[in-house]
Amino acid sequence: MTDIPILGPMLTRLLGPARAALLQQFLRFGVVGVIGFVVDTAVLYAGLALGAGLYLGRAVSYVAAATTTWALNRAWTFRGRGAGAPVHRQWLLFVVVNLGGFVLNYGTYALLVTFVPTVAAHPVLGVAAGAIAGMFANFALSRQIVFRDG
Repeated sequence: MTDIPILGPMLTRLLGPARAALLQQFLRFGVVGVIGFVVDTAVLYAGLALGAGLYLGRAVSYVAAATTTWALNRAWTFRGRGAGAPVHRQWLLFVVVNLGGFVLNYGTYALLVTFVPTVAAHPVLGVAAGAIAGMFANFALSRQIVFRDG
């Protein structure tokens, strides 16, 4: 389950096999999150260019990013976990259980673009802050509910 040949054995020695595997899974989740951040930001800026505004544009960009991260997490981060679920149900479950992370994510974004002029002028800062705020909740929920073993 090790993706980084040098890092895997070192982490296993330091943390033990179970914790090392969990940390590697979290790191993969983080990489997927960065890709989701890029999708989120690109779709937001496209929406802004089309006149969607800061709030509607972000709602649309979040759904695009959530779909992207679900697909990548299914294929890479949690490969083989939760594989018995129908794809459409798993996507819907992913979106529903990650609503807690979404509330943290979007709430942070909305507060910052509303009250911090620099963030309103550069919404990517709000997207980044929101992504970090929701990341830990999303990992735990995804691992325990959407992509659980067995």
